[in-house]
Formats: sequence, C-alpha cells, structure tokens
Amino acid sequence: MQDIPEGGRTQWPGKAGSTGALAWAAPVSQATSKSHNVLDTHMTEPQTPRKLRLGAFIMATGHHIAAWRHPGSQADAGVNIDHYIELAQTAERGLFDQVFVADSPGVWHKGDRESFSRQGRLSHFEPVTLWAALSAVTKHIGFVATASTTYEDPYLLARKFASLDHISKGRAAWNVVTTSAENVHGNFGLDAHPDPALRYERAHEFVDVVKGLWDSFDDDAFTRDKASGVYFDPDKLHTLNHIGKHLKVQGPLNIERSPQGHPVIVQAGSSEDGKELAAATAEAIFTAWTSLAEAQAFYKDVKGRMAKYGRRPDELLVLPGISPVIGRTEEEAQAKWAELQALIHPSVGLATLAPFWPGEDLTQWNLDAPPPYIPEPPKGINSRAHVVLQLARRENYTVRQLYEYLAGARGHWVVVGTPQTIADRMQEWFENAAADGFNVMPPVLPQSLNEFVDLVVPELQRRGLFRTAYEGTTLRENLGLARPASRYATPLAKAA
Repeated sequence: MQDIPEGGRTQWPGKAGSTGALAWAAPVSQATSKSHNVLDTHMTEPQTPRKLRLGAFIMATGHHIAAWRHPGSQADAGVNIDHYIELAQTAERGLFDQVFVADSPGVWHKGDRESFSRQGRLSHFEPVTLWAALSAVTKHIGFVATASTTYEDPYLLARKFASLDHISKGRAAWNVVTTSAENVHGNFGLDAHPDPALRYERAHEFVDVVKGLWDSFDDDAFTRDKASGVYFDPDKLHTLNHIGKHLKVQGPLNIERSPQGHPVIVQAGSSEDGKELAAATAEAIFTAWTSLAEAQAFYKDVKGRMAKYGRRPDELLVLPGISPVIGRTEEEAQAKWAELQALIHPSVGLATLAPFWPGEDLTQWNLDAPPPYIPEPPKGINSRAHVVLQLARRENYTVRQLYEYLAGARGHWVVVGTPQTIADRMQEWFENAAADGFNVMPPVLPQSLNEFVDLVVPELQRRGLFRTAYEGTTLRENLGLARPASRYATPLAKAA
C-alpha cells in the first residue's frame, strides 16, 4: 500500500518503501477513548460506538484527470443521467451517507489550447437539477449540491434547496462556496472577481439570510383542514425583512419548512476565512490533507473555533478527501495506478499546475527537474495552494511528479493498496482525531466506486467502523445531526 504522500516521507507508487497491512486496535467509541478526542470536554457522550460517515464525491468520469480515457469510465458521464443513476444507487447499496458533486458557474480550465482540447470535465449537469432527478430513484442517500454565495441570489437559492429537501423527503444538503475561480465574473455582468475577504464577509450574511428564509413558515403552519376550509395559519408566517451590508431580502419564502427544517449545511474550504465560516455555519466540512499530523491539526483548529459561535464540536463533521486506488493485491493496485498515470498527456498535466504559477509559461520547464521556483500562494485559492506548494517544497518533486500527484485528486489524499490497507489508514485517521469520516473520491467511475463498495465497505463493517443499515430516513438522521429549531420558535419549543 502506498500513500501519496504521508507527512515528510515520500512514498511514490512504484518506488521502494511500500508498507504492508498495519495492525490497529479494535474500534473504540468517543465515550471510552478520551485520548483520541482532543475536544472531549465539549462533546456529548454518545450512547453507541462512533461510526464513520462516508460521502461519495462524484467527478463525472472520476477524479483522476485522465479518467475519461480509461476503459473503466463512462466518457460522456457529465451529461449521462443513466450513469449518475448507477452511481447514486451504487453508493446507496454501500450505505453511504451522501453523494456530492462540485460545481462552478463557469468553465473549469486553466492552460493552453492543447490542454483545453483534452479536458474531460467541460460539460456537466447543474447539481440541484441532477439531484432532484436522482432522488426519485433512491430512498436513503443524501444529496450535496454546490452553490455560490458570491454569484447566486439568496431567495432563489433558498427556494430551490427547500424544494430539493421536499422532493427528496429530507435528503438535501447545500455545499456553501464563495467561488475561487477568477474566470466567472463576466458571466454575471461584473468587471472583476470579488476579493476573498469580501466574498467571505458576504457569505456569512448570505447563509444567515437563507436560513431565515427557510424558517418563513412554522412547522405546523399548514393545517389543510378541508372541513373548515382553513389552509394555513397566517400567524405562523414570518417575513424576514433583512437589510444588511451586502444583501436586502424581504421574504417570506413561498414554500413551507422542509422535512429537515434546514437542508444540511456543508462547507468546503480550509483557508482561515473558510475555517471561520465553517465554525460559524457548517455541519460538515470537506477538506484536503495528505498526512495524519496535518489532518489532526485542522480537526482541532476548526472544532476549537466553534465555541465562540455557541456551538459544540460534535455539531460539525470533518470529512477529508480520500482517493483510493484499490487492488486485491498490492501489485494489482500499483498496476492500476500506473495505468492511470500513463494516460496523462503532458499538456494536461501542466495545466493542473497553471493556477499555482499564474502567468508562467510552464511548457518551457524541464518536466524531469523540480520547478525553477516555488511561489507564494496565489490570491483567492490559498487553502489548496498552500497544500500543493508546501508539498512541492517538502518532497522536492520534479514537475512531472508534481502534476502526476495532482492528477490523482488535485491535492487530496491518494491511497494505493488493498481493501485492508486502505481500511487501516481510514481507521487510523478516524480513531486519532483527524476525521469524522471521509469524502471518498473514486479515481475512475463507475469502476472505482463499485470496488470501494464491494471490497472496502465490508472490511470497514467487519471492524465495526461503519453501519450495516441506515439509521434514519433523512440525511440529518443518518449523519447524527439534530434538526434545527426555527429562529421564530419559543424558547420552550426550541428546548423540545
């Protein structure tokens, strides 16, 4: 099994230094494992052993940048509804909590014409529309859709996510992003992309407005009494009348409170601003780390910020990304990884580095030497840039090695190995205050998701780390998250 990389030790697939299966202690609960929880004094003692939370992070053809060329992928996946039906049903068969797609209100690409012509992620569905369709062919799995606080309207966003929660019968989640891509502002009539600090300031206000709109009606506002002819109680309708620094929204929303009260709030960002937004508003956070120590530091940091917002650490699930390349033997796993890496065209590989060296002509670089210099992280993508540029410094990778690493999962943790060794690493992070679960990032779809469900999930279940049946009917219930009371509820009702 290979990690790519782990701490300061490089374990590049195909090089010497591979390790076999690791022996870990039997899974333990938060209640009995005080040494594993850096924030126990703030946590509510669970009545049952703590379980991993799993999300399937779906990138149409797979997370490896050359996945669309692989025989195990669906090349037209981005606009193939049957492909997404298969993925959602496979994830549900594996008892995943949720499926997630990233999204941007613009074209994903940085690089030259050559690399652009080889880009396999150009065409894809809008996520809320997609999830509404998939909710009709699934029963349990949750749906996380990305939507931007910078480029969307809060009233329309609140309405479509409340609608999705009703359509899915309580399985919707909103991944709150501020949009780091600097090439989308023109799609919305703006002359420039807003500064990161301004985007996050707006995001705090935006989320609060959306939550307020979701509370427009009390839970029991609609009586629909045919005998009396009374449809609803107007006293249980609330107008927001928000006037803030960035937004002015009257309300109320024209849809009743949804099954979850609020769709689950997710945040994906590890910058200082991103961590603060997560601590204040999020119930799950997606993040990218490549070593246990880094993941532990982030886990402690983001949960430690929550008290000042009146929140407990167990109200936020930390879900790092993991991209598993699975083989029934170590040799098979290594061969699969090598097959994928061989599909990377150099122009596509260099395009993955372009955001971190803006304005640089990377085609002039020697692919088999280290980058000529390591810059400071570019403005606006600091969290991911810090991970990538720190990696480049620490490992002294060549240009080719660096883009091959990024090709796997864009800076997320890539683990190459057997089901047992992949489960070992997941268990290590889970039991040592580095993760509450994982965002699983299959390198090739549908092949890699099937392999994870068929091979890794049974191993996690055998160790007592993962469920054998869904616990509830809503995403909140399955994630172990409380249903939020309305901001208009009486103190007695909120306590109940």
